[in-house]
Amino acid sequence: MDTADRFPDVMLLAAGLGTRLRPLTDTIPKPLVPVAGVPLIERIIGNARAEGAKRFVANAHYRADQILAHFGGLLKVSREDELLGTGGGVKRALPMLHSDPFFVMNTDAFWPAGSDEPLKRMSARYAGPEDIVMLCVQPHRATGFGRSHDFCLAPNGIVTRDYGAPIIFAGVTLVSPAIFADTPDGPFSLYPLLEAALERETLKGVVLDAPWFHVGDPDSLVAAERIFARR
Repeated sequence: MDTADRFPDVMLLAAGLGTRLRPLTDTIPKPLVPVAGVPLIERIIGNARAEGAKRFVANAHYRADQILAHFGGLLKVSREDELLGTGGGVKRALPMLHSDPFFVMNTDAFWPAGSDEPLKRMSARYAGPEDIVMLCVQPHRATGFGRSHDFCLAPNGIVTRDYGAPIIFAGVTLVSPAIFADTPDGPFSLYPLLEAALERETLKGVVLDAPWFHVGDPDSLVAAERIFARR
């Protein structure tokens, strides 16, 4: 793919209930929760825009009207009457996504603005529709993550279950619409698609060369704000 011609579209996963961030999410959707004064979704959009992203689509369910009002029509929104999960939400939005491949980005994890350009490296690693390229973070650079790691990254850049350096899935993938061809209609998760790519050895990893912040609960929000208050 020639990123000079067109930077991939970005699908923002913004439909979840954010129950672990209550009581903040009793009144606002999780993507609009501010970290040091900047809503989470704006931090993620900023990471992508810094590398050249121009077209964004977001799904919305919980307090969707607030997501729509926040962007004032400047962002395409796939509104879900029922929660479709990470996979079903992307599949529902495919008609709005015009590039092949495109990025899928969680809206609860980000890196400091200007600290790295991992999306360009992900685009360079993508070789065809069977590939899924995953952004990875080294555990020692992660804030707000409770497990030791998710996967391992082999020296050849292939994600494995247990061979290579331990890595955390950083909430960004580069995928083709083609991987959704045999998926169900309705709710489903992206994880079976990642598992399938892992089994066929086409799940590739790119390591983020920057600190990474996951805001999934009040403690991780406090930790992120404490760090950004010093910046």
